[in-house]
Amino acid sequence: MSPGFSKLQQNAWGGFLSTFARLNRQIEADLQEHGGVSHVEFEILLRLFWEQNHRLRIQDLAAQSILTQSGTSRAIERLEKAGLVVHEAASEDRRGAYAVMTEPGVERFRVVMEKHIMFVKTHFLSYFTDPELEQMAGFWKRLDENENPTCQENEKSENISQNPG
Repeated sequence: MSPGFSKLQQNAWGGFLSTFARLNRQIEADLQEHGGVSHVEFEILLRLFWEQNHRLRIQDLAAQSILTQSGTSRAIERLEKAGLVVHEAASEDRRGAYAVMTEPGVERFRVVMEKHIMFVKTHFLSYFTDPELEQMAGFWKRLDENENPTCQENEKSENISQNPG
């Protein structure tokens, strides 16, 4: 047993780490095979796809990503070379910039996303019942809320705008 961890804690944390590592390797290989993009490039495309006009400030992409701002910028450069994203200067300030998905980027993402959904369902979601997935979603939400206070603020403002009375 590891110093500082109970056996239960060791199994929970060690299980998360090994599962994350295995799934990450499998996801990376699957995305390369079906879309020619890395996992981090896919994440950028996913976040852009979710945005209105498929457009987001690069610093906001970096804040949401596992990458640093410079790592995000390098990944966007690779996506730009592939014709999937364009880089636009921010009109509201000289230092800011946006990443914007191109039409070919949107089309390629849709194909890759379809394959990725099948992968996630097969290699992850199929192992859990709906009640277990609800519980798991609650775990992730709890961690996110406790480690990311802006998540709570965003939820509050969404609830206010949806229920103004």
